[in-house]
Amino acid sequence: MKKSLSIIAGVALAAFMMAACNKSNDNPAAPATQQSNGDKVYAYITNLGFAPSNIQDNGTEYIVEGDIIFPKNMQVPADNGKVKTEQFYTGVLVSQTNSRKIRLKVHSTMTSMSAEIDAAIAQWNAVPNCSIHWELATGTSYDVLIQDANLGAGVCGQGQFPAGGLAGALIKINKAQIAGNSFAQRQRTITHEMGHNVSFRHTNWSAIGESSATPVPGVGGTDASSIMNGGQCGSGATVLSAKDKQAAAVLYPL
Repeated sequence: MKKSLSIIAGVALAAFMMAACNKSNDNPAAPATQQSNGDKVYAYITNLGFAPSNIQDNGTEYIVEGDIIFPKNMQVPADNGKVKTEQFYTGVLVSQTNSRKIRLKVHSTMTSMSAEIDAAIAQWNAVPNCSIHWELATGTSYDVLIQDANLGAGVCGQGQFPAGGLAGALIKINKAQIAGNSFAQRQRTITHEMGHNVSFRHTNWSAIGESSATPVPGVGGTDASSIMNGGQCGSGATVLSAKDKQAAAVLYPL
């Protein structure tokens, strides 16, 4: 009997050790999950019509067209970015409630461009019949952070698309790149990136190599005056065009 008990105890101990080892081996599963979500984000980006050649893997995020941020841990919309009829945006909007109060936090690295930021906010807030309303966050709670970042030569700024009903959480401005631009052009860069944060894509998508995009209902065609044209840092339109305003009012009606 004692021998039998010893055998049983030995078997139980071995089973416990095996379970413990298996559990320990399961712990590092997070990187695989993160990679899996990264793959989903990549598929989402390509489904939006962006060419793979314009997608840069930047570690924890993808950078598209040089100025659009897609975090690899972002919430991928249920439709996975499939292009819908008559849209010219990502297919994902800031919710009506959240669009009425988008709190922008100015990082200490961007305080020297406070006037440009104020001008950009004023442009979006002045769109007629549109619920988009940006305001500066003075406390610790905010929706979007704008900060300086070294993005490399030729890249003026980056904005993040919205997800989960919230505005894209980050704007990066390459102050060193735009420092020599006029006030109007520096403001233009900020206004343009803020447009990405509320879902706007580049108006000149075809000319810069995106494989597909469709317009906001009733606001089709190209627009040389659009502030959302890509690849025009330092030389593009400095105010929202009539079509920019029309599209904003369609997507975010009062």
